[in-house]
Amino acid sequence: MDTTFDVVVIGAGSAGYVAAIRCAQLGLLTACIDNWSNEAGHPVLGGTCLNVGCIPSKALLESSELYAQAHKDYQKHGIEVEKVQLNLAAMMERKQNVVTQLTAGIEELFRVNGVHWLPGQAKILEDKNIQLQRGGERTEIVAKYIIIATGSSPITIPVATLDKTHIVDSSGALAFTEVPERLGIIGAGVIGLELGSVWQRLGSKVTILEAQDQFLPVVDGQIAKESYRILTQQGLDIHLNSRLTKTVTQASGIQLHYIHNEQKQMLEVDKLVVAVGRMANTDNLFDEAVDLVLDEGGKIHVDEYCETSLPGIYAVGDVVRGPMLAHKGSEEGIMVAERIAGHHYTVDYHLIPNIIYTNPEIAWVGKTEEELQAAGIDYQLGSFPFAANGRAKAIERTQGRVKILADKKTDRVLGVHILGEYASELLAQAVLAMNFSASSEDIALSIFAHPSLSEAMHEAALDVQGNAIHIKSRKR
Repeated sequence: MDTTFDVVVIGAGSAGYVAAIRCAQLGLLTACIDNWSNEAGHPVLGGTCLNVGCIPSKALLESSELYAQAHKDYQKHGIEVEKVQLNLAAMMERKQNVVTQLTAGIEELFRVNGVHWLPGQAKILEDKNIQLQRGGERTEIVAKYIIIATGSSPITIPVATLDKTHIVDSSGALAFTEVPERLGIIGAGVIGLELGSVWQRLGSKVTILEAQDQFLPVVDGQIAKESYRILTQQGLDIHLNSRLTKTVTQASGIQLHYIHNEQKQMLEVDKLVVAVGRMANTDNLFDEAVDLVLDEGGKIHVDEYCETSLPGIYAVGDVVRGPMLAHKGSEEGIMVAERIAGHHYTVDYHLIPNIIYTNPEIAWVGKTEEELQAAGIDYQLGSFPFAANGRAKAIERTQGRVKILADKKTDRVLGVHILGEYASELLAQAVLAMNFSASSEDIALSIFAHPSLSEAMHEAALDVQGNAIHIKSRKR
C-alpha cells in the first residue's frame, strides 16, 4: 500500500469524495480515508448524506408523497383506485437500492480517477502525518496536504437518551420497520419537518415540539408563515415554544414532559425522533501535539479559502463555519483542490441555495425581507402565487408563491424565495441570475416557456416594477 501522497482527504461524504476526485483530476496523487460501514460491516463511500441523510430521506419523501397522492389526489384526475395498500418493506428496499447504486457509483468514480480509497479511522499527527487504523493494524501516512471532511453527527440531548428502538435520531427514523401510530419529533427544523412529512403521509399522527417561538426563523417571514399554515393543514401538529424536560419510556409508549408557553404539558407517543441539529465530527481526530484552532462547538477555524491555522491543512463541509449543506461542502472541496493545484477559485457564500423538501418545497437564496430591513437596505419586491399559474393548476399544485427582492436603486436581485412544487429546481434559475448580478428587469425581459411553473419566476420579476400580467399588481 502506498503511504505517501500529495493530498489525503479524511472523509468520503459529499465534501470529501468530491474533493478527492477533483484533486486526482488535477494530477495530484490522492488518497481518501473514511471509516463509514454499512449494516453488514462493509466499508462504503458517501458518508451521512448518501447513506443516512439527503438521499434516503428524499427517496422516502417521494415514495410517501406518491402514497398520499394515491389516497387523496388520483380521483381528481379521473383515476379510481379501489384499495391503496402500503408495503413499507418494499418502500424501504427501494430506498436502500437507491443508496447502494450511488455508493457503488462513487467507488467507480474513485477507480476511474485514480483515487486511493483507504477504509479506516484517521488521526492527524504532527508534520501532516496521518495514522490510519484498520482493526488492530496501524499505518502511518504522509501527505503534503490534508483536507478534513469528516462531516457531522446528530446532536443528542440528556432528556431524551437514544435507545435505537423507541427513541432514535434521524438515521433511526429512516429505518422504521412499521409505521408508528403516534410519532413525536423534537425539533421543527429541516430534518424534523422532512421526517415528519414522511411518516405523516404514511399514517402516523405526528407531533413536533420546537423550543423556539418562531417557525423557521432563517426563512423569509412571509414564506415561513405560509408554509406553517400549509403543513399544519396537512396534519403536522407543530408546537412552538415547547421545551422538552423529561422522557419516560413505559409499556404504553413514551411520555414526553415539556413546557409550552410556561405551562407543563405531557404527551405520549410510540416513537420519538430527536432532530435538534448536528455537530461537527472532530472528536479524536487530532493528536494532542496538533495545535489546530477549533471553536466552542468543535468546528475547525478556517480562512476564506478553507485553510486551517496550520498551513497545508484544510477543512471543508460540516466541520467548518456556514450552513451544513452537502452542496456547500462539495463546492468547498472543489475550491480547495483547485487552490492546492495553484488555480484561482472562490466560493460565494452569499449565493448558497437552501431547500426544505416538504410538500410544497421551501427554497431560497440570498437575503430575506427581515435581513434587508435590519440592514437598512431599501428594496422592492415582486410576488406571484402559483394559484395563478396555468401549469400549477394543471398538475393540482397551486400552493405557495415566488417572491423576488430587489435593490430599490439598482434593481439588482438580492433574494429569491419560493414555496411551491419543484421549488428546489426552480431556485437554480435564481442562483444563476444572481451569480451574474442580474436585475429583476433582466429576469422580466427573459422568455419563459408556457405552460411551465417557471413562469411564476417571470411574473414575480415583472411584479417588482408593477408589470405582472396574470395578477393585479400591488403597484398599479
